[in-house]
Amino acid sequence: MSSQEISFAGLRVAAFESRRADDMARLIERLGGRPLVSPSMREIPLAHNRPVVEFAHRVMAGQVDVIVFLTGVGARMLVEQVERHVNRETFLGAISDIKSVVRGPKPLAVLKEWGIAPTLRVPEPNTWRDLLATLDAHLPVANLVVGLQEYGISNPSLIAGLEARGATVDAVKVYQWALPEDTAPLEENVRRIAAGEVDVLMFTSANQIRNLLALATRLGLETELRAAIRNVVVASVGPTTSETLSQMQLPVDLEPSHPKMGHLVQETAERAAEILARKRQVAKTLSVAQRIPAERAQWVGAGEAWYDSPFMKACRREKAPYTPIWLMRQAGRYMPEYRATRAKVSFLELCKNPQLASEVMCVAVERLGVDAAIIFSDLLPILEPMGMELEFTPGDGPVIHNPLREAADVDRVVDLESTDALHFVIETVRQTRADLPATIPLIGFAGAPFTLASYAVEGGASRSYLHTKTLMYRDEGAWQALMERLARAVTLYLNAQIAAGAQAVQVFDSWVGCLGPDDYVRYVQPYVRQVFANLAPGVPAIHFGTGNPELLSHMAAAGGHVIGLDWRIRLDDGWQCVGHDRAVQGNLDPLVLLAPREELRRRAKEVLDQAAGRPGHIFNLGHGVLPQTPPDQARALVEMVHEMSGALA
Repeated sequence: MSSQEISFAGLRVAAFESRRADDMARLIERLGGRPLVSPSMREIPLAHNRPVVEFAHRVMAGQVDVIVFLTGVGARMLVEQVERHVNRETFLGAISDIKSVVRGPKPLAVLKEWGIAPTLRVPEPNTWRDLLATLDAHLPVANLVVGLQEYGISNPSLIAGLEARGATVDAVKVYQWALPEDTAPLEENVRRIAAGEVDVLMFTSANQIRNLLALATRLGLETELRAAIRNVVVASVGPTTSETLSQMQLPVDLEPSHPKMGHLVQETAERAAEILARKRQVAKTLSVAQRIPAERAQWVGAGEAWYDSPFMKACRREKAPYTPIWLMRQAGRYMPEYRATRAKVSFLELCKNPQLASEVMCVAVERLGVDAAIIFSDLLPILEPMGMELEFTPGDGPVIHNPLREAADVDRVVDLESTDALHFVIETVRQTRADLPATIPLIGFAGAPFTLASYAVEGGASRSYLHTKTLMYRDEGAWQALMERLARAVTLYLNAQIAAGAQAVQVFDSWVGCLGPDDYVRYVQPYVRQVFANLAPGVPAIHFGTGNPELLSHMAAAGGHVIGLDWRIRLDDGWQCVGHDRAVQGNLDPLVLLAPREELRRRAKEVLDQAAGRPGHIFNLGHGVLPQTPPDQARALVEMVHEMSGALA
């Protein structure tokens, strides 16, 4: 899209810039928006700031080894406050004699005015994490005294990071943030947003968010403001501001490619209309799903092309013309088409690109001839808006950088109040449903509370679940709080997928097999039951766990119209265990797909024979397709199941 074609197209754009309010308004107007710019903050120098003078004396006495400038305005105020008590040139000379670090372009410009070339400049996006990484790479601070010119508020994470690296932190605060002297324009914007009269919000600093909420609270409009914000486009200038939005349980819809005001405005103008339309559609469909009365007929969707598909019939335990089959991880590394896509983007980028996610799944459905599709996503993105720092690392898989190891850590888990931060998954549901043949049902999914909790506590994959079980056994109150938050989040997430177009949902409890039956009943079952009890009625729900067949009867008691079976139990025994009032899904060992074709056929027939033609069997693997699987083997399995079960029907 050319710069001439980029436009807000008349959208109402609220922004909260203070020093550059006029520049912000002009940029918005130039790109076709209706600017609603209200200054939201001011920096107030601290009066009688004796600690600043004492800090200056330590710098001049050579007692500070490194000085870090976090903001341009703070650097300038530091010198202004110091020069009232000591010679300006002497102080600047002392700064030039020690190593200095600037967090971004604004403090860099101030140091240039002073004639000082900083030792290090923190690269974009200039977060405190980038600052620590820069020091790690170029200036280890162990046993050094680091002078830290702070923001209007302290950054405890940065200070803790420096101290963890062996530094002594000498923090100096030179100003504090406050509301503007004239709050009338900001009050007017609060009322506009709360009344639904704004389409786009743009934030260029974290404190703008705090002040906006503080003023809304003072006006008695915080609840209305928060509700309205979920239905507008929220643009954040960079990671620090985005992190604050998430902490305040507010959505973040986009960040610009560079953390600068011009990039923010231009890239928001380019994408705002599309994001706004998507968010409003999701809100509309979700509200419809929430109004489905519990007394409605058991199954929804009668008359839709997918309603009488073999998969949906099996979910309802109705007789089908053949046994339906789909495969967990049916779009994955074993397929060359998927590998070609992954060569261009990372796994997380693929998960967050609804068009690509839909494409890889639709290609898999067409190539394999399966009877259902499942959205392409992952279990763990739901943890990000709940406060977990998630990364998918090559070779190591998912890693949580801030695991929940102590009971007190559970307090920092954020309740998921909306699915705004997971809009890419909801859009993947909508896009995949639109791209699939109308006769193919679409399955949404989420991780179960225990599996999500284990990832959050362990920080990644585990063999012993040492930390998870330690927390579970030592502090049942903390465990309950964590599981309740996860159960509420999973329920909200699955209902949003149903609202966006999923015909069925699956709950994956991939790690629950590490528990014995008694522990499952005590520590897990109540929260899984809560999820299934609160899903939108009339939509088939599949409950899948793996690793311990002794849990099956307890899992069935927790809920699910269909119970997934892995290969560690015969299908007929498993079905007997969960009860014939449930459908079952499974349960071929994934490794059988590596066997010769005749052995594959024999083993598939064994599973079908164990089902004995009883309505309610969905053929699947006992877990996901392995990367080493030849795609032709997966296609052959689908054809075999259709052929052999069709002959029995």
